Amino acid sequence: MYDSGKILAGLIIFIVIATLPFTLNLGKAVAKPSPSIDTPAINQMAKKQCVESKDYMKTTHMQMLNNWRDEVVREGNRLYVAADGKEYNMSLQNTCMNCHSNKSKFCDECHNYVAVKPYCWDCHIAPKEGV
Repeated sequence: MYDSGKILAGLIIFIVIATLPFTLNLGKAVAKPSPSIDTPAINQMAKKQCVESKDYMKTTHMQMLNNWRDEVVREGNRLYVAADGKEYNMSLQNTCMNCHSNKSKFCDECHNYVAVKPYCWDCHIAPKEGV
């Protein structure tokens, strides 16, 4: 083989480039976030219950907010009936942020962890930080 040196050099360069992202991030793991629900509105609740269950909200809150947006803006419907039959006003600022008033400790902590930039605040006014 006349080109074995070139092939070997090419393989080494490929392996270095392919493993570079992994080697650069070694030891930089970030701890899983634990969003704070310590707000005055939540502390006053007898039963700490969100619009839907905790598992549902963790996995599908963005789809829910998109559906709420479409229902309110396009259909004019502002009433949301939860799985338990309770009715809520479909409003990011008046329903969700009423309880989750600590945006930096609740929303931003998880969104930064998963490297997501939600576009909620392109239209909505970011809430002033509560407790």
